[in-house]
Amino acid sequence: MSKQVRQVTQARPAKGTRAPAGGPLAVAGRAAARRLRSLRGRTVALAAGAVVVAGALVVTVVLLSGHDDRPPIPDTRARHYTETDACLLTGKDGITAGTTAAEVWQGMQDASRTTHARVSYGQVTGEQSVGNARPFLNGMLQRSCDVVLAVGRPEVTAASETAPHYGKIGFVLVGGGHAGGNVTTVRTGDGLRAGVAAAVERAVRARG
Repeated sequence: MSKQVRQVTQARPAKGTRAPAGGPLAVAGRAAARRLRSLRGRTVALAAGAVVVAGALVVTVVLLSGHDDRPPIPDTRARHYTETDACLLTGKDGITAGTTAAEVWQGMQDASRTTHARVSYGQVTGEQSVGNARPFLNGMLQRSCDVVLAVGRPEVTAASETAPHYGKIGFVLVGGGHAGGNVTTVRTGDGLRAGVAAAVERAVRARG
């Protein structure tokens, strides 16, 4: 008997149907690419919006500043001092408000605004006597004070006795002492602040 061999033909897919190229991974990759393109588009839109807002702010600032007729605010830090120093010697209370020394200090500050001289003060501590005031006065002289003011009886006496030995330094004695040479006196009472300011200005300019 002869064997009959049956030929089996495999079925082919229809021409209109194609299998996805690359399988599931390729499909996922294409989906991710589409999402990235969508995100890039949103980012560009947001960046463009930010540029527009920034431009509008710049234009607004320019317009506002262009129509501002107010004078510029002065810079309080622009004040420069000269190399001239005016120093005040006071009693133990220093420049406490309500004291004569406080009014003298105000006059010195007025003079400083006009002459740009530096002003400072020192107070005599301990015993309030002429002998104890001298070391404090000498300390000011060693600090190269160009103008020395003294207020208070011990301080004025010490400065009055020392002034003849320091001809290049101007002394302003408040409420006592004798004027002459490098010494100027200012009376206490009404007009003390203005009198001190004027005396300091003259002394500073004489040594400027």
